[in-house]
Order: sequence, then structure tokens, then C-alpha cells
Amino acid sequence: MKAVILAGGSGTRLYPVTITVNKHFLPIYNKPMIYYPLSLVMLLGIKDVLFIVNPQDLESFEKLFGNGSHLGINISYKIQEKPNGLAEGLILADEFIGDDNVCYMLGDNVFFGHDLVKIMKDAKNEIESNGGAYVFGYYVKDPERFGIVEFDENGNVKSIEEKPENPKSNYAVVGMYFYDNEAVKIAKQVKPSDRGELEITSVNEEYLKKGRLKVKLLGRGFAWFDAGTHDSFLEAGEFVATIEKKTGLMIGCIEEIAFNNGWISKDQLLKIAQPLRKTDYGKYLMEIAKQER
Repeated sequence: MKAVILAGGSGTRLYPVTITVNKHFLPIYNKPMIYYPLSLVMLLGIKDVLFIVNPQDLESFEKLFGNGSHLGINISYKIQEKPNGLAEGLILADEFIGDDNVCYMLGDNVFFGHDLVKIMKDAKNEIESNGGAYVFGYYVKDPERFGIVEFDENGNVKSIEEKPENPKSNYAVVGMYFYDNEAVKIAKQVKPSDRGELEITSVNEEYLKKGRLKVKLLGRGFAWFDAGTHDSFLEAGEFVATIEKKTGLMIGCIEEIAFNNGWISKDQLLKIAQPLRKTDYGKYLMEIAKQER
């Protein structure tokens, strides 16, 4: 399985902050927003990652991540000329995905919870074994803002609707999707919505029609932030700060994950930490390097 992280878009919900800065570089507490989805991909053991980025931001992404070799992974980039909807990311990633399955992540979503990685690995294994699509639902108070999934009395998915005026449930589909190789083909057949966008909900609807969509609800004990608004951005940062201060462990520390995965050596980790030695982040990496794996 390969991973595609959508990190383009205009970030208009965070204006005026994002007029000159891509939102994915903004800090969620002590690290860039984009670190969080990348960290989950790495925790899944996926080493081939494609970032979908705006033309004007490519150089900054390359400066931040390069080709990923310092993390023991392979990072590549694809330009999205203008934001035409979430499903377009799958189309742009066609060549990169090739014959593989794909983990598709939104770059502004932050997740945390007990057994989150296990749940994601279960989804990955389900797709690799049986194909189809596997997505996650989360209870929200403002369902009009999201793609909403409806269930029958037996818990089976009845419908998925994008930003409905009259929501049929309060369960939003979050920005983490696992698809078999059919996803690209399906995305190419999606017609623009009334909003003029290629909706990822339309991709999920097609899998639902074929009886090949699984939805797992993330209940109590899970936190999900769509950090694309001022309030949710602030909430995500406060949440991460609280957890890290209480536990002494970092969320979304990509270098730590690379080290724990055995993808980089102690010397490589210390080399990364050295320029950051005056920061809490750099000090944390140095402490990690001292620990036996």
C-alpha cells in the first residue's frame, strides 16, 4: 500500500493567516500541521508517500521533507494547479499509485486515540485482503460541514451525503480513507458537484453502491480535528499540548517513528536533532536516541 496526502488547497477558512502561508506549515502546538498525517502513515509502515501540493508551495515542501531519505522513506510530489475537490487528489496520484492500494489522507486532519494505529492497520489489512473502501465516522455537532454517513437499525450504511442541508445523522466521514486500486478509476468518473468540486463523498458512494464500503465509527476515547478553521486549529494545538505535557511523549514526531521503525539509525537521529538542540523538539529527539529500541 502507498500513501497520498492532500496538502494543496487555498486555506480560505483560515484567512487572513493563510493568504501568504500554506496552512499545512502552520504549527499545531510544536510541529507543522502536515507532520500529523505523515506520522500516521509512517506508523502504518508505509514508506512510499506522495504529497499533492500547490505550485507555489512545492519548494517549501521540498525544503521541509526533501525526498524523505533522512526518514528512511520515499517522498515524491505532485502539483495540483487549483483545488478542484478532494477526489482530484486520487486522479493526480494515478501514476504514483500504479497497481497498489492507497491510504488517502487529508493534510489538515489530526487524530489521536487509544488503539488508533491498530484500527488503521486493521483497515489496511482489510483492503489488502478483500479490497473495497474503508472509512471512519466521527460524531459531530455541526454535520452540515461534512460528508455525513447514515446507518440503518442494524448499523449498515444506508447513504453518504456531502455537506447536507438536512443531515440524516451526526456522523461525519473523517479525512482518512483506505481504498483498493479501483479508487482512481472511480474518481475519474466522478462529475463535479453543485459546488463545482470532485467530491470524495462521490467516490465513497460508488463503493457503497457496489456493497464494498466499510465504515468504522471512532467513538469515545478518540479525538479528531479538522484543523482547517480557526477554532478547530486552536483546539487541536491545545489538545496536543495537553497530552504531550501530561505524558512527556510527543504526538506526530516523524523522526521518532522513523527511528522506532528501524528506518534510521541512532547517528542519523542525532544528526537531525543537532540543529534543533536548543528547542524542546530537538531535546526530545536526543532523549529518544539515548533509549534502547
